[in-house]
Amino acid sequence: MPIVDVATAQQLLDAIANAHAGDEIVLADGTYALTGASCNTPGTAGTPITVRAANRRMAHIRMDAVEGFKVNAPYWTFEGLDIEGVCANDNNCEHAFHVSGAAHHFVLRDSRVRDFNAQLKVNAAMVGGTMTAPDAGLIELNDIGDTRGRNTANPVTKLNIDTGDDWIVRGNYLHDAHKLLDNQTSYVAFLKSGGKRGLVERNLVICAKDDPTGGTRIGLSFGGGGTGNQYCAPAYNANVPCATEHYDGVMRNNIIVNCSDVGIYLNKAANTKLLYNTLIATAGIDFRYTTSTGEAVGNVLAGQINATREGATGTKANNLEMVPAAMFTSWYAAPLDGDLAVIGDVSSLVGAGPARSEVVEDYCARTRPAGMVTLGALEHSLGACATTTPPVGNDAGIGGDDVVTTPSDGGGCCEAGHGRSSTILAALVVLLALRRRR
Repeated sequence: MPIVDVATAQQLLDAIANAHAGDEIVLADGTYALTGASCNTPGTAGTPITVRAANRRMAHIRMDAVEGFKVNAPYWTFEGLDIEGVCANDNNCEHAFHVSGAAHHFVLRDSRVRDFNAQLKVNAAMVGGTMTAPDAGLIELNDIGDTRGRNTANPVTKLNIDTGDDWIVRGNYLHDAHKLLDNQTSYVAFLKSGGKRGLVERNLVICAKDDPTGGTRIGLSFGGGGTGNQYCAPAYNANVPCATEHYDGVMRNNIIVNCSDVGIYLNKAANTKLLYNTLIATAGIDFRYTTSTGEAVGNVLAGQINATREGATGTKANNLEMVPAAMFTSWYAAPLDGDLAVIGDVSSLVGAGPARSEVVEDYCARTRPAGMVTLGALEHSLGACATTTPPVGNDAGIGGDDVVTTPSDGGGCCEAGHGRSSTILAALVVLLALRRRR
């Protein structure tokens, strides 16, 4: 693979503009002030185009742009970068990455991306006279979130994946989506607009962490807030209703914490599988509208699973619902920080769920036992694992044995409890759930 070394912002822009399939654009340590770059050259499966830091997260890209990297071609990979939105007006820092049209097989790996309205925006675009959506993207091992609330009425969703099939969101630390204006409703991540077979697994999701209070915050979703008909696959027609926002999605082995609304929200999501997730300090899980179908199995959660909201027909089995905040704090070291180091008796969870062929591993990418398994994201029968460092397993496409890496510089998450008692937080969750705005 040709190596293209860059050390200045202009060199980086030139390397991207003149890229060839197989180029590996390597950023030296330092700061790169950018106002956007278009990635239009296609790579291939055997010769992707890679933009990476020479040393992990030591290339500091500072974006003052509505859109940072505009990726319009397939097989672009971004790895090991530190990207920050620095716009004076939050309306002007929309996306660090805008992936559209034929930009299939996009990869964002092991990067820190902060302070944008939507760090990642994915959508269909007209290519050769046909609406085309980017497929088969991979988002893994990243720290994606904000340092403060976004002073905007624009949508605030850290991973905003509109259209596209077979996207994978795996092993990330996703946190702090907070919209300050308009309806003040935000999502940490969603896949919608008629996409298929999304896989969201082994992520640590903390709706309110570095920006701890305010807004209506929802964790993970298939369907999000819905899609205008003209933007919805496969018809892309204003006269054809977007009856189903997502098909055949799977969420498994995620830890979701401190969301003022539900931790998982299915909006017109068909044949969805919600398997062995742990939800702490959230209002629970909602299936909503008649096209939302599927199952919730093996989950442990504060709040409840509403599988039949407004005509939905989900099913649920072998879940542990309405777990009190005091129970989570008796089990785990600092559950509001996502630190699920066991400090108490979790034996009631062990062996309480049925084995599933779709869930061979746990949050820490450890193989679950045959037969009955532990409820929730962690297989407690296997002993301890570090939940503040989401791992990625063999199936991530990066080779080798299972590895555990740290998605946030510094290795762990912060002070326990944000200074609030579990009892007060639980009461706030219930109160805010009653005032949902979507």
